[in-house]
Amino acid sequence: MCVIDSSPIIETRRIVLRAPAMDDVQSLVALGGDSDIARMTTRMPWPYGRTDAEDFVGRCQAQDRRRDNTFAIELEDEGVIGVLGLFTPPSGHLEIGYWVGKPFWGRGLATEACQGALDWAKREWRKKLVVAGHFADNPASGQVLIKAGFLYTGVVEMKPSVARGEPAATRMMVWLA
Repeated sequence: MCVIDSSPIIETRRIVLRAPAMDDVQSLVALGGDSDIARMTTRMPWPYGRTDAEDFVGRCQAQDRRRDNTFAIELEDEGVIGVLGLFTPPSGHLEIGYWVGKPFWGRGLATEACQGALDWAKREWRKKLVVAGHFADNPASGQVLIKAGFLYTGVVEMKPSVARGEPAATRMMVWLA
């Protein structure tokens, strides 16, 4: 299922996680262009336009896939509905982050994507620990992570939010294989 030199493809019951491609730019802009999406992420600017999405896809294509993988979340019959990333900070453990477009909220798709990515990281990368965080004003993201098997650490960190233009209190969580 995984070849180190190429982009992995992860299939779950309803979705496919695969590398973002330039063909996804329109969907990424349509969904990620919502300020409610961008402001709940650390790295997305707002407004989020075509150039931002093209730059994002280019960075994803240049990743060292032994350390980092970013996936387009693709729903059968719908196309791309969001993004999920596994990345290794310079100092620290593997971290997961994601966003799903508003029309797809409340259907368990973010949880399913996280669970698929975690299973893959455990199996292919032999990871036993993954960290995540959600902005304190986004409790729904905390529920997604809890359902995916994460636990709160009790730590709150100030993390950047490009769209907000300032750091936001972030509730840190951990997943143990």
